[in-house]
Amino acid sequence: MKKIAIFASGSGTNAENIARNFENNANITVDLILSNRKNAYVLKRAEKLNIPTYVFTKDELYNTDNIKNLLLNNNIDLIVLAGFLLLIPKHIIRAFPNRIINIHPALLPKYGGKGMYGDRVHQKVLENGDKESGITIHYVNENYDEGQIIHQAKFPVEEGDGIDEIAQKAHKLEYKDYPRVIEKLLNE
Repeated sequence: MKKIAIFASGSGTNAENIARNFENNANITVDLILSNRKNAYVLKRAEKLNIPTYVFTKDELYNTDNIKNLLLNNNIDLIVLAGFLLLIPKHIIRAFPNRIINIHPALLPKYGGKGMYGDRVHQKVLENGDKESGITIHYVNENYDEGQIIHQAKFPVEEGDGIDEIAQKAHKLEYKDYPRVIEKLLNE
């Protein structure tokens, strides 16, 4: 059985989509959902799905081995970031080489980096008059959004599209492609 740990900071729609995708899979399971925010809605989603959760502080993430040891002790095969806004520390990256992935709501390297998430990304797409946008799934390294790209998918930005329309198009691709890429990586 391959085990996934999901890190999320917000509402958790991607986390729930991934968990539901694998809930009847005999070979892959979402084993743990971790958050740096005790009030993040992803924790309520996890509770409804009967997935154990762990809430931690920024200090605990960066200055202790607690999170790394929790992941190692649970034999986690893949760490999936789904709307997680903190940079993963080096000691966890070293413990899970090429086993931490993230999804970004743009076609990296465009609109990546610290502070570039959610609607901020879509606003930049609009400001720059881009005719297309998309999603990028990539390995996590020591810098925001700079890890090796695993998968990209595009959609057109049409005349009259606003932030909400672009976000909906991105979410549609995320929900379709992220579980598929996760499964492929775990079956390699």
